[in-house]
Amino acid sequence: MGLLEQCEAAFGSRDLYGVLGVRPQASPAEIRRGYHRASLRLHPDRAEPRDKEEATRRFQILGQAYAVLSDAEQRALYDEQGTVDEEGAALRGERDWEEYWRLLFKKITVKDIEEFEKSYKDSEEELADIKAAYVDFEGDMDRIMESVLCVHYTDEPRIRKIIEKAIDAGEVPPYKSFVQESKRKMMARKRRAEKEAEEAQKTKDELGLGGEDDLKALIQSRNKDRKKDMDDFLAQLEAKYGKNAKKGGKKTAAKKGKK
Repeated sequence: MGLLEQCEAAFGSRDLYGVLGVRPQASPAEIRRGYHRASLRLHPDRAEPRDKEEATRRFQILGQAYAVLSDAEQRALYDEQGTVDEEGAALRGERDWEEYWRLLFKKITVKDIEEFEKSYKDSEEELADIKAAYVDFEGDMDRIMESVLCVHYTDEPRIRKIIEKAIDAGEVPPYKSFVQESKRKMMARKRRAEKEAEEAQKTKDELGLGGEDDLKALIQSRNKDRKKDMDDFLAQLEAKYGKNAKKGGKKTAAKKGKK
């Protein structure tokens, strides 16, 4: 079975860019970041013992997809013909994909995260990534918030302002899914993010984030500082668009619980 067939069996798609969660026009740096994000989600170390074999298989396929797209000649062949050279150097031989991953990505520490966030947030690179994600996902904030680096759910008001400014300037189109997003969908996204935040300590251990004991305190501190901004943002939306919002909020939660 070739790589594209394996991707379809493992991820439901033959699109190597889709497997890595990046756009076809992605730069080499964006492809690398996409591979890093996807591999962190799929790393075998995160899997339950009963799922280890399947997780390892998917992780290996992910590594092969990255190997193709990170090789200029292989990527050009894939872009032009929709095929991969199974005998090419990128895929030939029995490569240890876990070791390959460790060589590509050093162990992450809290200091690394903080330094990268400081340089990335509000940078031209972040601005370009936000606009690209908005266009790629046609205004779907769920997918935008998942794809942009270093974004916490409480960053949403800031991300929205950036997108709204780009729309006003005519730099991106006003997608209906963005300009008319319902409060119900926003709240569902907020609840999911809050649940993920509660698991931050477990994630830290699984992803090898350096072992510093202050990571959880760091996350909790940031959550506390930023939560008010998000609550204020939702309150403004409620005042602008909602009627009987308090009653409506309870009703929405009840409906979601039945699903």
